[in-house]
Order: sequence, then C-alpha cells, then structure tokens
Amino acid sequence: MSASQPYVPRISDGGGKADRFRSSKRAELKIWWREIDRVLLFLILLLMAIGTAAVAAASPSSARRLSTATVQLPDLYFYWAHLKWQFLGICTLIGASLMTRDNARRIGVLLAAAMLVFLFLVPLIGHEVNGAKRWINLGMRFQPSEFLKPGFAIALAWVLSWRLRDPNLPVLGIVTGLMVTVGGLLMLQPNLGATLLFGGVWFVLVLLSGVSVQRIGALLAAGAAGLTATYFLYDNARHRIDAFLGGGTAFDQVDLAQRTLLAGGWTGSGYALGVRKLNLPEAHTDYIFSVIGEEFGLITCAIIVILYLAIIARVLVRLADEENLFTLLAGAGLATQIGGQAFINILVNLQLFPSKGMTLPLVSYGGSSTIAVCLAAGLLLAITRRNPFLTRETPGLRTLLPEKGTRP
Repeated sequence: MSASQPYVPRISDGGGKADRFRSSKRAELKIWWREIDRVLLFLILLLMAIGTAAVAAASPSSARRLSTATVQLPDLYFYWAHLKWQFLGICTLIGASLMTRDNARRIGVLLAAAMLVFLFLVPLIGHEVNGAKRWINLGMRFQPSEFLKPGFAIALAWVLSWRLRDPNLPVLGIVTGLMVTVGGLLMLQPNLGATLLFGGVWFVLVLLSGVSVQRIGALLAAGAAGLTATYFLYDNARHRIDAFLGGGTAFDQVDLAQRTLLAGGWTGSGYALGVRKLNLPEAHTDYIFSVIGEEFGLITCAIIVILYLAIIARVLVRLADEENLFTLLAGAGLATQIGGQAFINILVNLQLFPSKGMTLPLVSYGGSSTIAVCLAAGLLLAITRRNPFLTRETPGLRTLLPEKGTRP
C-alpha cells in the first residue's frame, strides 16, 4: 500500500449478519402472528390458566395422600411442579405453532413412528405404576401413548390423503391395520381408555375421508365386536364396566368423584375450603374436574365445558372451507383427540362413563402428559395457519371427495 493511499479499515460483516438474522426472526414472528388463529390460541391459554388455579386447589389433597412418615410433601408441591411443566408446555406449544404446515406433517409422522416403536418396547422394558405397565424410563419417565396421540392423528390424515394421488391405493386397509396394531399394544398394558380415544380419532378421520356408508357400517360392527371381546378377555375392563353398570359403592373412586363434584353447589365452597377432595385419589390429575366443582362450583365446570366446545367449534369453522384434504383431516383429528379426551374425563367425573385413568387436557397436572397435549395444541395451530390476505377461488373440499361408491 502506497503512502499516498490512506488506510481504510475493513468492517466485519458479523454485525450485519446478526442484524439480518434478527430482522428475519422478527419477520417470521410477524407472519406467525398474522397467520395464527389467535382466538384458538387464547382459548388454549385460558384453559391452561384455569388449570393452574385448579392444580393449586387439588395439590394439598394429593400431597397429603402421598406423604409418608419419613417424607412430608408440602401442600403446594404439585402446584409448583405444575408451573414448571406448564412453562415447558407453553414453549413447546409456541415452538410447534411456528412450524409450517409441511414441517408439522413431517414431525407428526416421525413422532408417530418413534412412539409406535416405544409401544412395542413397553411390554419388554416398561415401568409399571398402579398395576399398569405404560411408561418408559429413559432418565425421564414418559408414556409413549401420550405422545403418540398427536402423531397418530397426523399420520392417519397423511395416509388418507394419498387417495387424491391414486384412488386405488388401499388407504382404508392401511389406517385400519395401524389402528388394530396400536389398539392391541395398548390393551397389553392394559389401557382401554386410550384405545377408545385412538379408535374415536380413527373413526372420525375415516368418516371424513369419504368412505361409503356400507363400509362405515362394517367398521362399526367390527368395533362393537372388539368391545365385546374386550369385556370377556380383559379382567380390568370387565371389572370397571361392571362397577359402572352396577352403580358402584361409596368406596369407588368414581362415586367419590361425583360426590366431590356436587359438594360445592353452583358457586363452590371457595378456594382451599373443600373437604371431600381430601379423600379423592388422583385429585390433581384424573379427578381434577371434581375438585373444581367442589371449590369453584358447577358454574365454573360449565364454563370449562363451554371452552372445550368453543375450541372444537373454532377448529371446525377454521376448516370449513379448507381446500387441502390433509389439513382438514389432521385438524379434525387433533381436535377430536383433545376434545375426546376432555369429555371422557368429564363424563367419568360425572359417573356417566367407566373410570379410564385419563387426565383433563390443558387443565390436569402432568409432566410428559402436559408436554404432549401442548405439542398437540401447537401442531393444531400450525396446521390451521392461514394467510388472511389470500382469497380462495375453489369451492373447497367437495370437489376433492370421491363420488359415492368410489374406493377410498
């Protein structure tokens, strides 16, 4: 460099790359906020907020029941743990909702494949709790069936959407075989409640995919035969069904749940003033709806039911004019999974359904179950994302469904 030329230092572009990265992330967040169903997101977060208050009310009951002479759990032990899991759940929910529709489909299918492998491993290396072997312990204990739920709905929707490429593909046989495999593995645990929930998701998706009435009738008959066989072959299922049909006794947990639910009347006894909850097993998980009834009243219970109905209705409205078959089926399947689990839990608490050991999604305390249901909600938000500035020029899914009698 000659003396006549001044030295000009080169400015590193590191700062420019960082600025571009931050700008890109801000742009992605703006697009996400514009495309996300904000009403659905609000309903989900509102249920989680109600769940926080409900777990705080139920925590003393469960903490005292699980305390021993050597280990005394604080009354709010499960409440503080629930806050940690909810934080991780919200992070999972937001992270999943940031995915594109295609990435949500890929993650769902991979999740279904991985959890199906774990289901095969449960009978071999599974961890047993309360007489049921449903958990895998890999440093952190988790229930594969919980994480299979969102993956199952997305995988079935993906397979059923293949028929748009080739109407002769045996997609009905594939999804039915998958359902039979999952149901058989779940009944080995045994887990009749989850089997019924998976069966409900499978039936809704098959119904929406355009299967003929004759095939639907045959599927219903096969399902009835399967339930009948379950009653005679599985003692656990038979005992629970017999107890339900026989009306139960004052010592049955379902009867205790109903008594607890009705003890607070319309307005409830008040926070931390419930008495019957202290005798209720699994008050912070399976029977949290009864604790809500005792301490916050039947009006609050009705609000929770309305919120679940609002979530289902919102998803259906969002999908009403959807043109993509996979999106319709996946969104409907995920809504069926969340709504179906909620109403099974509520019906059990009302003594209108046999006990199933199923939590109330977005409300009950849970570790891996909270993460799993938040993942399902996040995938639902991702799949129902829509650019509000795009107009639709096609009449919707009616042109995509096969004519009557066409093989699915």
